[in-house]
Amino acid sequence: MKDFSGTRRALGLALGAAALWGTAPSLVQAQDFPVRGKSIRIVVGFTAGGGTDAQARIVAQKLGEVLGTSVIVDNKPGASTMMAASEVARAQPDGYTMLYAPSSTMAQNPHTFNQVPYDPFKDFTPISMGGRGPLVLSVSTTVPANNVKELVAFVKANAGKVSYASFGAGTSSHIYGEAFVKKTGTDAVHIPYKGGSDAAKDLIAGRVQYMFDSASSAIITAGTGKVKVLAVAAQARIPALPDVPTFAEQGFEGLDLPSWLGFYGPANMPAAVVEKLNTALAKVLAMPQVQEFYRNGGYEAGSTTPQEFTKITRTTYDQWGAMVQQVGLAKQ
Repeated sequence: MKDFSGTRRALGLALGAAALWGTAPSLVQAQDFPVRGKSIRIVVGFTAGGGTDAQARIVAQKLGEVLGTSVIVDNKPGASTMMAASEVARAQPDGYTMLYAPSSTMAQNPHTFNQVPYDPFKDFTPISMGGRGPLVLSVSTTVPANNVKELVAFVKANAGKVSYASFGAGTSSHIYGEAFVKKTGTDAVHIPYKGGSDAAKDLIAGRVQYMFDSASSAIITAGTGKVKVLAVAAQARIPALPDVPTFAEQGFEGLDLPSWLGFYGPANMPAAVVEKLNTALAKVLAMPQVQEFYRNGGYEAGSTTPQEFTKITRTTYDQWGAMVQQVGLAKQ
């Protein structure tokens, strides 16, 4: 059971102070959130139809039922999710605008881009994690490799001739790709794309030999019979790909950094609103239908307290920062 005692104490102090200064009505309104007939908006930094968008939409539907109001998904793709994040950072902190974003938005972009239009710790209010899902190593069936060691041997035998795709320069798939090259002592050419779907298409076509892809995308590409999934970049296997071993199982350590998606609001949201949204999201993410939906896409649905999510964001930020530094990846 979640412990919100600290949040309740903080709210009590805030209400007392507000009463002294004559501003208590605004906090009472926060407690009454959401106002019937006023929609909540979940901003997603990807186009409609993708895995993150699909997760946001099933959560939006169920969240609307729990809160008794409409919840809509607003797609704002561009700049490696930074357009969506900056829009939420500028929004009113009233609970009616949330961001559903991958860990890369907060934990990787600040380390890999020169111009990030937000501060991941000052401009947002962490509300709850939404789900965990690792990247996986996918290879074209044109590559004669059925495990990581065989892929490494193939790349070494064809030094400089093998190419790997990524979602784009500075993205998680690029960072993992460079880390893989460094850890295995191989020589492969990086081919950045404008998104995961474009990269996956060329992997299926055999124009690139391998890539670090999202589990949800890898499940789809593997279904074409043109792609093989060799490893999971996580500490444990995932239910959606139970026969695919981790990198560690195959003798390759250090390729298991956290990858997740979560809900954020603008900075300075009222504690009562944060608590209500967190409680509602916990109910939604525990629903069997939502759990199954995430699982089929290679993810594990699950909530956290705002305090836990704040710590997770900071820890993940530090971990990815260390990897970027180790790899020596220059900012884009």
